[in-house]
Amino acid sequence: MRIIFIFLLILSFVRPVFPQDAKEFTNATFLKKLNNDRSYSELKSKIVSEFAYTPAGRWGEFVAGVNEKILTQKKIVAFTFDACGGKNGNRYDKELIDYLHKEKIPATLFVSGKWIDSQFAVFINLSRDTLFEIENHGLNHRPCSIDGKSVYGIKGTSNVGEAFDEIEANARKIEAITNHRPRFYRSATAYMDEACASMAARLGITVVGYQVLSGDGIAFTQESVIKENVIKNVVPGAIVIMHFNHPEWNTRAAMEKIVPELRQMGYIFVRLKDYELTSIKNH
Repeated sequence: MRIIFIFLLILSFVRPVFPQDAKEFTNATFLKKLNNDRSYSELKSKIVSEFAYTPAGRWGEFVAGVNEKILTQKKIVAFTFDACGGKNGNRYDKELIDYLHKEKIPATLFVSGKWIDSQFAVFINLSRDTLFEIENHGLNHRPCSIDGKSVYGIKGTSNVGEAFDEIEANARKIEAITNHRPRFYRSATAYMDEACASMAARLGITVVGYQVLSGDGIAFTQESVIKENVIKNVVPGAIVIMHFNHPEWNTRAAMEKIVPELRQMGYIFVRLKDYELTSIKNH
């Protein structure tokens, strides 16, 4: 009885996050809560004021302020997997994650607020998994723009305030659920303008792009093509961009071919948080 009493006492002080808490973290509910939070609203007002007359600058995947590789000459490669969320992006590639576990491959997972809403229990389990690090892919998976630019038919954030919410609100959402504030941010589609990159830096967030485009983001790309894209373009310190929200695509099958070949080439696999990042333009 004494052991049971102690266990119940501990539970009274520790409030773990379980899937039944999901409703309070949905994008709409959580953003409303943030907008009523003085620290958030004051920071947002400050950022909007600071960037009110900042030109958007260049728009694209490789603009100033974006890091695309690890600063190293060693044969290491970082696999990064995005979970975009939304109507056609809410699924979970369990077989891919199981394969990473089987092969003990650490990876960086960029997740959007939309995907968290659709896969809350899965997200919690992944956030507790020490093989992975959870990072920020935007609250609503919108390309980060201060003037509403679009790409691939996806309209970007329309102004500084929306861009702020896209970056900061999802960072706080992830932190509220996991007790870990993301240190990295990748814009939806990896497109953003230079003003947004500067804003992220102002918030203490490092923007991450990619050096190797696997091509798995194009529906039903053959596994042989994905493999060739990675093997042909890999270099020491490369950041590879892939996805883990489309089990119907060929990402897992491609990884089963990519990993053994990279290992044969002498590469090891790492998470972003363990290394210094840099821009391709700087090297």
